[in-house]
Amino acid sequence: MNFEKMPKEKTKFLISESELEFETSRSGGKGGQNVNKVETKVAVRWDFRNSPALTEEQKYLIAENPILKNRINEAGEILIYSQAERSQAQNREKAIVILNDLVNQALAVPEERKETKVPRREKEKRLEEKSKKSEKKALRKKENY
Repeated sequence: MNFEKMPKEKTKFLISESELEFETSRSGGKGGQNVNKVETKVAVRWDFRNSPALTEEQKYLIAENPILKNRINEAGEILIYSQAERSQAQNREKAIVILNDLVNQALAVPEERKETKVPRREKEKRLEEKSKKSEKKALRKKENY
């Protein structure tokens, strides 16, 4: 695909919560006896391939991103877990933030590097160091008479 003509936007992409599916389960994290009773672990699923908010180029960028590749299941959904907090609501918010950050990283097209000329002084300095090093090595050699 040709992404050269894509506009380089700095806007953040936010996923609508209506597109997300939430699943809860018992967490293995902190919480004492609460861990055994309450489902605080949150799994967020997002079917990005069927999302109306994304263009085909954005879907391609997400699918090919090395960070997200391991988090995409066979159904084409991105799956994020959060169990660090003690409450389900906090874990839900944290999972949404993680998902948004990962998607924004995937959609960020890096700016192309502009090649610059090596300054003349740097070239001279390199050649000077090179000649000093060769002179030093030449002085180490034994002279055969």
